[in-house]
Amino acid sequence: MVDIARGSALGSSGASELFQLLRDGQPRTRAELATLTGLARSTIALRVDALMRLGLIGPVGDAISTGGRPSSQFALNPTARLVLAADIGASHANLAIADLSGTILVQHAEALPVSDGPERVLSWVVDSGRSLIAKIDRDAADLISIGIGLPGPVEYSTGRPINPPIMPGWDRFDVPGWMQQHWDVPVLVDNDVNIMALGERAVAWPDTEHLIFIKVATGIGAGVISSGRLQRGAQGIAGDIGHVQIARGIGVPCHCGNRGCLEAMASGPAIARALRDTGVEVESGHDVVELVKHGNIDAVQAVRQAGRDIGEVLTACVSLINPSIIAIGGAMSQAGEHLIAGVREVVYTRSMPLATEHLSIVQSRAADNAGVIGASMLAIHHALSPESIDAMA
Repeated sequence: MVDIARGSALGSSGASELFQLLRDGQPRTRAELATLTGLARSTIALRVDALMRLGLIGPVGDAISTGGRPSSQFALNPTARLVLAADIGASHANLAIADLSGTILVQHAEALPVSDGPERVLSWVVDSGRSLIAKIDRDAADLISIGIGLPGPVEYSTGRPINPPIMPGWDRFDVPGWMQQHWDVPVLVDNDVNIMALGERAVAWPDTEHLIFIKVATGIGAGVISSGRLQRGAQGIAGDIGHVQIARGIGVPCHCGNRGCLEAMASGPAIARALRDTGVEVESGHDVVELVKHGNIDAVQAVRQAGRDIGEVLTACVSLINPSIIAIGGAMSQAGEHLIAGVREVVYTRSMPLATEHLSIVQSRAADNAGVIGASMLAIHHALSPESIDAMA
């Protein structure tokens, strides 16, 4: 039996706890809900009616009759409301509108430097979001929450970026407050790698309890899921592996102010810089990926070495967290197996055998959509939480 009466005794409407049972999309009858919860059928009927009035659940057909009139079944109505999901990177932004099941209905991406500042970038999010909602013939009133990923440290409790190295003008900017001047809905803000971890798990590994997502692009970071929960740490910067010192980087300056950081040696710009030092004409991480795809041996070797550097840090992560999946994403992951081969080479060699016995190190399956999918998950989980449903009921 599921105890959902306790929340009601503490002041909950009761409808929220019932809704949590129906969020999985599986149709259930009032009788089945009564059996699962132990509540009286009259109480279940009242709470089902409340959720129906909100439009969050709906009838989905009749159950198989065992004699007499078939019972009506109810399930989540994913089209009832919308969420806006924004994945903002160092030089790009990806925006999507999703329904309550996380299905992306429409999306748009374009080059947009985060260094343009918060008001410029967030204005683009607002304007583009309105255009996307109109494009699918929905109304702004259908929006229930917003999820945003940013390429820097974020204090999750306030949604404010804190001393982000590549985001001039963003330090402690009230992102939720600014957005709510345009849309009066909850705004959830997190580090972009955290939301990518959520997106990767939702797409490819929904039953995996222990996963690390690594983003390798302009910067390097990790999103950590342990025991099925995203781990943010005390101040929200858990997984900031890009600024861990590595042996090969001793003395090399990093934009964070320290020397020898992983990011200064293995990020896209760092690989491009190393190739330029050897006489290869390359400007960016994107150029490096193109050289790798065309079989340039110098680029292939540089990318593989970057993988080894990342593997050096991940070896410690494997011993500390013991994940079963390490997924590699971000722009540099488009270099394919060369980057991942370098990671595997070091992790499988240096980690304890028991830690790697069932460890898979793979390329991200969510790919470029990991961020917007994760941002939609962030928004949906908040919007459909018991507290949020209580506030609506």
